[in-house]
Amino acid sequence: MSLTLALSKGRIFDDTLPLLKAAGIEVLDDPEKSRALILRTNLPDVRVVLVRASDVPTYVQHGGADVGVAGLDVLLEHEAGPYGGQIGGGALLRPLDLRIARCRLSVATRTDFDYQAAVRQGARIRVATKYTQLARQHFADKGVHVDLIKLYGSMELAPLTGLADAIVDLVSSGATLKANDLVEVEHILPISSHLVLNPVAAKLKRERIRPLLQALQSAVSSSPALA
Repeated sequence: MSLTLALSKGRIFDDTLPLLKAAGIEVLDDPEKSRALILRTNLPDVRVVLVRASDVPTYVQHGGADVGVAGLDVLLEHEAGPYGGQIGGGALLRPLDLRIARCRLSVATRTDFDYQAAVRQGARIRVATKYTQLARQHFADKGVHVDLIKLYGSMELAPLTGLADAIVDLVSSGATLKANDLVEVEHILPISSHLVLNPVAAKLKRERIRPLLQALQSAVSSSPALA
């Protein structure tokens, strides 16, 4: 049986390649040099499809791919959305934390903004983010009313232009925040990339997927960099 793996270009793709190689799968096409969206591998029955990071759960859930790799932020946002786990064979299976592309989901504000005063219970705050579901839940848990502004890029501009009081976004080194006079004021949750499976494929292609899962588990466990 053939196997289709959904990946997104960038850090997740680069960090996944060594794990796939340990599982005996080598991607033959370079996405930076080719316009192809379906990449060949050294195995004739395995292919990689390149999709936007936010679309990986959708492709896997609806059967456009059997297996995918996506950040926990994307997966949780998908699960909390109106269609998460409702169609395409049921909820996604998330059997393995690959421990790659690690960062954190955080709240950030201008350095001169009094965040603690702004998030007192019953207060209201304007937040810019592409993670609207996660942000809404986070501030609801704090008893804070939130006006969400959905953005897809240049998140740091929102507090600087007065569009929002704060942003909820991924933070790695914090250098971009610092360069724009912003500061992390609260960590929401740690993020890493996970392997996800289509539940139907997990049953019908069990003999094909099981060795892949076992090899990836072994590669993750044995890598000092992923400890």
